[in-house]
Amino acid sequence: MPPALRQMLQGLGARIQAFTIAQRTLAVIGIAVLILGSVALSSFLSKPSYTPLFTGLAAADASSVVTQLQTDNVPYQLTDGGNTILVPQSDVYAERLKAASAGLPADNTGGYSLLDKMGVTASEFTQNTTYKRAIEGELAKTIESLDGVKAASVQLAIPQQTVFADKTTDPTASVFVETMPGVTLTDTQVQAIVHLTSASVEGMKATDVNVVDSKGDVLSTVGGGTTGSSSQQAGDYDTQVQTSIQAMLDKVVGAGNSTVVVAADMDQSSGTKVSESYSTPTGTPAPLSESSTKESYAGSGGSSGTGATGVLGPDNIAVPSDSSTSAAGGTGNGYVNESSTVNNSIDKTTETTTIPSGVLKKQTVSVAINKSVAGNLSMSNINDLVSKAAGIDLSRGDSLTVQAVDFNNAGAKQAAAALKSADAAAASAATASMIHTGLVVGGIALPIIVAMVLLARRGRKQSREDIDLGEISSVATTWPGDAPTQPLALDDQAARRLLESSAAASAAPAALPPVAPENASAERQRAEIDALAAADPDKTAELLRGLLDDRQSV
Repeated sequence: MPPALRQMLQGLGARIQAFTIAQRTLAVIGIAVLILGSVALSSFLSKPSYTPLFTGLAAADASSVVTQLQTDNVPYQLTDGGNTILVPQSDVYAERLKAASAGLPADNTGGYSLLDKMGVTASEFTQNTTYKRAIEGELAKTIESLDGVKAASVQLAIPQQTVFADKTTDPTASVFVETMPGVTLTDTQVQAIVHLTSASVEGMKATDVNVVDSKGDVLSTVGGGTTGSSSQQAGDYDTQVQTSIQAMLDKVVGAGNSTVVVAADMDQSSGTKVSESYSTPTGTPAPLSESSTKESYAGSGGSSGTGATGVLGPDNIAVPSDSSTSAAGGTGNGYVNESSTVNNSIDKTTETTTIPSGVLKKQTVSVAINKSVAGNLSMSNINDLVSKAAGIDLSRGDSLTVQAVDFNNAGAKQAAAALKSADAAAASAATASMIHTGLVVGGIALPIIVAMVLLARRGRKQSREDIDLGEISSVATTWPGDAPTQPLALDDQAARRLLESSAAASAAPAALPPVAPENASAERQRAEIDALAAADPDKTAELLRGLLDDRQSV
């Protein structure tokens, strides 16, 4: 062992041995706190950071992945009811590649991959069914990629096409969506699901898609659109109108001095309306098509009468009519038939209107204003403001009521008292938390600070010079027969001072009184101390102060 290290260890051992019981106890507590803190810190730093390996797994896939992780001796954690598997971040990519090579997680939705497994000998029914399953799987995988969607299932009802049916039925779809915990699909997401599904099937309309979530709520109905239930539509409209009116009244009459209630009646029927209108164009209309026919006939008769015309009688004998009978050499009458058809252009307008559900039929708005502040307000102005803000239409059947009434402030006072009590409780909890944190920090830091102070004080004491009467006796004149004394640990400068003072004292004759042999050493040492004090009083005082500090208890 190097001398410097040995000397340092010896000095440390000497300092520890010089500790009192209290000092040793504090030192042990401080060392224990440091060790426990180091162990806790090292355990926290050495703990691996877990990252999701797979999320939203089926039970069979999760079991297969866990078996693979156990085979590879990779630590894992299961969350979200076993649907999510966490592994250390350093093993994520390697385990994903191994799972992919093993075909995990298995794709249960199928998709267009089902068509790859279909043989050439499959029947027409098998082909149609497999194709429908492929479309359903692709739609389900696409819907699952939306934010907040955990799983999805699509069922298509595609009617069979046949030449023996006069009318065809539109295809429909039913979509089941399971969302993440605490997530609710917005109207925009529901519309995206509806339009995505309807656009994937030929002949399907947006109104032919039904969407249901895992809670049993109908988000879209066949024929009803994606507007949701009637209660939800009315509630959303009531909240929107009430919020806008209340915000306006809070600025006019002050917060807490008014209340608004809105009741809306929604029409849930939906349909399509087709209307046609005709009008005559201005100016001379240009004919779209024109046709004309003309027929003419001229009759003639001979001298013998054989050319006469008439109606055949009995035995096919021609009986001349009066109009065709003429004298010999005369001519009969003829006719001319002319007709024409002209199709002129006209203005024709065809309008097709789709009537969605959720149309506002009528609404009722009631406003109550605190009577204590209504005296300085014009109720007619308030009535007009609320009517414009709510969109009141009297022809539609809307009604508006604005009245000044006395408000009951008991609830407001109780709410204020409860709020004040809650604030006081929160402040008290925060103070208690701060005190607890301070006590914990103080309990950890106090032993360390006390130990450091004690060590610093001990080092300051050791740096002071210790006095030993044996050192003085070794410098002064040695009497024969004296008992040996302990050496005094002095530096070279102090030793030179003592030598000079001893030399000066020995130059002058000193008459020492005779003493007994057993007390000669003590008397001689006392005399030497007196001589040193007379020669260098400052140095003597400093040495005595150091002796007194060493004898004080800590």
